[in-house]
Amino acid sequence: MPHLGTAGPCLCFGSFFLVHFLCGLLLGLAAGSRATSGTQPHSIKIEGDITLGGLFPVHSRGPAGVPCGDIKKEKGIHRMEAMLYALDQINSDPDLLPNITLGARILDTCSRDTYALEQSLTFVQALIQKDNSDVRCSNGEPPIIPKPERVIGVIGASASSVSIMVANVLRLFAIPQISYASTAPELSDNNRYDFFSRVVPPDSFQAQAMVDIVKAMGWNYVSTLASEGNYGESGVDAFLQISREAGGLCIAQSIKIPREPRPGEFDKIIKRLMETSNARGVIIFANEDDIKRVLEAAKRANLTGHFLFVGSDSWGAKIAPILNQEDVAEGAVTILPKRASIEGFDQYFTSRSLENNRRNIWFAEFWEDDFKCKLTRPGIKLDSGQRKCTGEERIGRDSPYEQEGKVQFVIDAVYAMAHALHSMHIDLCPGSTSICDRMDPVEGRLLLKYIRAVNFNGSAGTGVMFNEDGDAPGRYDIFQYQLSNTTSPGYKIIGQWTNHLRLSAEDMQWSGGDKQVPDSVCSFPCEPGERKRMVKGVPCCWHCELCDGYQFLLDEFNCDMCPFDMRPTLNRTGCRPTPIIKLEWSSPWAIIPVFLAVLGILATTGVIVTFIRFNDTPIVRASGRELSYVLLTGIFLIYLITFLMIAEPGAVVCAFRRLLLGLGMCISYAAMLTKTNRIYRIFEQGKKSVTPPKFISPTSQLIITFILISVQLLGIFIWFGVVPPHTIIDFEELRPPNPELARGILKCDMSDLSLIGCLSYSMVLMVTCTIYAIKSRGVPETFNEAKPIGFTMYTTCIIWLAFVPIFFGTAQSTEKVQRIVLKEMKKFSSCLLAPDVSVFCINRFCV
Repeated sequence: MPHLGTAGPCLCFGSFFLVHFLCGLLLGLAAGSRATSGTQPHSIKIEGDITLGGLFPVHSRGPAGVPCGDIKKEKGIHRMEAMLYALDQINSDPDLLPNITLGARILDTCSRDTYALEQSLTFVQALIQKDNSDVRCSNGEPPIIPKPERVIGVIGASASSVSIMVANVLRLFAIPQISYASTAPELSDNNRYDFFSRVVPPDSFQAQAMVDIVKAMGWNYVSTLASEGNYGESGVDAFLQISREAGGLCIAQSIKIPREPRPGEFDKIIKRLMETSNARGVIIFANEDDIKRVLEAAKRANLTGHFLFVGSDSWGAKIAPILNQEDVAEGAVTILPKRASIEGFDQYFTSRSLENNRRNIWFAEFWEDDFKCKLTRPGIKLDSGQRKCTGEERIGRDSPYEQEGKVQFVIDAVYAMAHALHSMHIDLCPGSTSICDRMDPVEGRLLLKYIRAVNFNGSAGTGVMFNEDGDAPGRYDIFQYQLSNTTSPGYKIIGQWTNHLRLSAEDMQWSGGDKQVPDSVCSFPCEPGERKRMVKGVPCCWHCELCDGYQFLLDEFNCDMCPFDMRPTLNRTGCRPTPIIKLEWSSPWAIIPVFLAVLGILATTGVIVTFIRFNDTPIVRASGRELSYVLLTGIFLIYLITFLMIAEPGAVVCAFRRLLLGLGMCISYAAMLTKTNRIYRIFEQGKKSVTPPKFISPTSQLIITFILISVQLLGIFIWFGVVPPHTIIDFEELRPPNPELARGILKCDMSDLSLIGCLSYSMVLMVTCTIYAIKSRGVPETFNEAKPIGFTMYTTCIIWLAFVPIFFGTAQSTEKVQRIVLKEMKKFSSCLLAPDVSVFCINRFCV
């Protein structure tokens, strides 16, 4: 057993070997590596009544085998000094933790998660139970065991991967942790990281803001780029999940940038992005180096201005990622947690010097890097060409200075811990001006409860609070990098996001100063009258197909047929009534028949006048003047039907059409049949005897004719009773492939069958008359009407035989009916009556 002293109290350090053993064991399980140095980790230690831990990336990641690299001035020193500044402000504030001093133990993570885990074991040393029963002093007095430094909460870390690694250890010892920069969504898992909180919003909020930005710009087809690692992959995963839930947004490519990219890797990435060139929008969650190399590769591929980048907070409003690539980055929209420059910190930091900042053990290294000089050290000679630091240099005067963006959040994190301790002290130590027994030690789970309950105005005047998962509210500024703005090139705020997006579209500007938002869509909207034919598996991609024929656009995916009485509008977005037409008097189809009908009426009138004038002549008497007048009446009515066919259809017009169309022919054929029958019977009877046949008198002939006509009238009146006359609009007859030529025809409701039925009786009379005409062909030459009647009936049969198949084989129309009627009447007039009239004209003395 070692003797630590022989007189007075002895300081016993043997128990620390156990601490280091347990820490080494934890490190071996969690990280698998140790620092090669056997000395205690470098750290800043500030004494206080309550000690807070701090984790900052003071140095960058070192090369293989070396834990730390070069110093990081902004992300390391600025942020770490922000914690020291906040501690100074709190300790000098009489209203916040009065008479209680906050101390600190600040460690360097060297931007490496495994190294940070090793360093953070310093925070849990005081919480590991140590057995001191075997420690004895040589003089027999009880040993004095130094009270180990107890860290009650940790500020940090910066990178999400570091915070995740450290949080897994700190939760085992119930040490609350507040990060000022870690935004990985998985840290919102309150089951795994229950002691973790952060004053910055998680990337899930950022991803939601980016989805809102993409939708606000009217994009629906984008690609994603992520740096390999927790930040990039988690950010893109959150974006993908939110975009799926929101709908209306498709991902063309989702590309991961390797942690150790090979030569030409970024050129391949650009080539892959161009496989879906319509997806011009690129959502990028990547570190600064990867962003810069993506821009360089796009420039090498001559794609300046093609890609429209939407960058996460790792891009933010930084100059480094776009340096010398400004033309490629033009129009990039970036997002950054809402922040403000803390004026008090600027005054504090620019006043730091080697003399007044000895508590920062890395400040001398920062000084050399910032002023590009070397400090003299005992036993070390300066190389030739190296400038010696005088110590009189000043930050911001002799070197450029701009406050790092996360300084505000570091200060807010420290103040959140202080406000939680203040509320805890009020509740547990009422009336006490120092730490009471109930807060010695500070119980971690209880402190966490107070941390989650804080609500105060932070260093920038915005509220600092946490939700049930330990996340801060999402508050972002939206930037756009502009080259052609009216002021100077740079980032311009174009909007904000606080649970919902407020974007000033008029402030946005794209390549060449264009104000129109470029497209990033898989398929452009279809033209009016075109439906979408979706591409399988890609809901944002489609082909446009025109609704054809008589179809209109029912919805964006379907066409439907217009009702039968309608046709599509010009843009096929609906249906419109089909124009209704009727036979107009000015139409050629009306003018020619009317002209012929007028000629026929005049001719018929002339014949009637001639017959009346020569009513008592032998020729008129021999032709059977009574039946001739009946025949002329039928012919006149048939010519008259032309005007009814052209007149606008109505119930009265349709009734007269039905009546006169069949009646006129029936009268004509009935008179012809009676006349041919009389001739046939006379000459047939003459062959047998000299006794004349019965019913050959004019009166008998008229009675027979009227009986034949009455059959037609009876049929017509029955038709009237069964189907009253009415009009219809026929949309079938004029319905060509081009709907613009479609017309509805206003006509009388007379089907093909009913029309033929109306004329069928006349056909029977015609056929019967033809039979008698054939039988009468051998009558003597002196009987002047036999042969004209026979010729008339022969031609009549030929016309009707041609008309019937043509009528049924094509569409019914008024014009066809008119043509057959006019042909019949011309035939009657020319073949039957013309010989008699010509006799009167040639020989006016035949009486």
